[in-house]
Amino acid sequence: MTAPLNPATAVARVLVDELVRDGVTDAVVCPGSRSAPVALALHQAELAGRLRLHVRIDERTGAFLALGLAKASGRPVPVLTTSGTATAHLHAAVLEADQSGIPLLLLTADRPPELRGTGANQTIDQVGLYGGAVRWAADLGVPEEGREAPQNRYWRSVAARAVLVAIGALSGDPGPVHLNLALREPLLPEGHDPRPALPSGVWAGRADDAPWTDAAPGSGPRAMVVSAPAPTTRAPGRARRTLVVAGDAPVSLGRSTSVVAAQRGWPVLGEPSSGTWGGTGSVRGAVLLLGAASWAAAHRPDRVVVVGRPTLSRPVSALLAHPDVVVDTVSPHPGWPDAGRGTRRVGGVLPDPGAVLGELDVSGHVAPDGWAQEWTAAAERVGTVVDELIDAGPRLTAARLARDLVAALPAGALLVLGSSNPVRDVDRYAVPRSGLTVLANRGVAGIDGTLSTAIGAALAHQGAGGGPAFALMGDLTFLHDLQGLLVGDGEPVPDLTVVVPDNDGGGIFAQLEPGRAEHAAGYRRVFGTPHGRDLVTLARAMGWAATAVHDPAQLAGALALGGPRVVVVRGDQQAEADLATQLRDAAHAALA
Repeated sequence: MTAPLNPATAVARVLVDELVRDGVTDAVVCPGSRSAPVALALHQAELAGRLRLHVRIDERTGAFLALGLAKASGRPVPVLTTSGTATAHLHAAVLEADQSGIPLLLLTADRPPELRGTGANQTIDQVGLYGGAVRWAADLGVPEEGREAPQNRYWRSVAARAVLVAIGALSGDPGPVHLNLALREPLLPEGHDPRPALPSGVWAGRADDAPWTDAAPGSGPRAMVVSAPAPTTRAPGRARRTLVVAGDAPVSLGRSTSVVAAQRGWPVLGEPSSGTWGGTGSVRGAVLLLGAASWAAAHRPDRVVVVGRPTLSRPVSALLAHPDVVVDTVSPHPGWPDAGRGTRRVGGVLPDPGAVLGELDVSGHVAPDGWAQEWTAAAERVGTVVDELIDAGPRLTAARLARDLVAALPAGALLVLGSSNPVRDVDRYAVPRSGLTVLANRGVAGIDGTLSTAIGAALAHQGAGGGPAFALMGDLTFLHDLQGLLVGDGEPVPDLTVVVPDNDGGGIFAQLEPGRAEHAAGYRRVFGTPHGRDLVTLARAMGWAATAVHDPAQLAGALALGGPRVVVVRGDQQAEADLATQLRDAAHAALA
């Protein structure tokens, strides 16, 4: 006969059982003693086939792994840590999840109140640790003996609420949720504890494995359009020229945007992770078109519909700030993107993003004949000269790598893009194509955790039956999360190929505003940050196969080898910056 559950074990098993009932299929655990009851409960749930567990020794790596899993699957993913500084290492991923709307569940073990403020080992103030970056936070209090039935109801209701808030079931605004778990010793189950069945008796959940609390069908606020004063009278014949600017957004929102834009005849300037990339009306290299001043002025729209979170280019920001352009925005987030502080109206995404896009187009007008064709024709002219210049040299430059990598991926593949230059290179030079899932951490656009995000996203993508996964990231981004390659024995490993253009430092800083030559003496050390390391050797030391490629002919063969693998392409910071300038000038000349 098994011994009665001690309070710490009881809350752990009830919480895990309820999270699984509420849709959790993956969980990430980082080691620690205070979190032991929850870690064991998660492990036992995996043994019972109820979820898939991922263990990481580094909390930042674990948090971004959970972020990638949640980003690709759309499901809430918990990450568990012990108390103290371990909890602080989650913060970068929390900020990204907040701005990107990712359902991340933060389970932080804590000391009971009597040990707080006493100098106890690994103790900090964890209540409210993540501030306004979480959608909701709860400090559960200490589990006690003798209050089983009310505690069971309390713990299950909190877990169910955490999931509903995280997925945005009622608000349409998903994001991170923090549950702080104060646990007293004993932390381990007492007596013989075989592989347990579901919590039963006083610890039972609802019948038929149902969630304790679920969102009713059709619940959630209807999307509203906030009206503002009517725009000023505009010149005849231009009043219907609408352009869509699509930034980082959920795939469903991007697809709805493409459908509505195609119906209206609106060109779509979509970033790679917008969900619109490769859809009808998608314009290749839009930033190169907008950067050509005379062409952009002649084709300035009367209205821009902003969808998602556009962050990649200054010409797009300048367009949104132009006083003669009306800006309407569709966003699930209360802090909607407003680059020029000129948004006239804003719409949510519930119940249907396509309907909201239609509501924003209150006039019901489609674009003038030839409006979308003018953009696609210009993009084709620019694409021709860009391709000729990219193909002129024998080197596998960053621009060519971005273009050729996207073109070479098989249908059904996942592509995760690192911040800094890689995502911008794909945005400028690659031909948008359908059949790919493209993700990027563009909420805060940091380089931290990118490898772990890619691994998590690849695991979720392939767990759902998707094809091989690829990631493109710079060398500093790769090194910043090198720990992410450390996957323990027996842990799930995806078919992921990580492609790294290695410029021996921060290549994006070579494209800073004019005047860099005046600071050349300190530039290389302070901005270029050369690392001088062989990335192939480092990857192999972390247990990954690794390949170096030097010319375009080798790239396809390296990509076909499959993962887990790292493919390194050596480059030169200044040469890449010079080529970017040449490509920009050639594009502008083609539109003159």
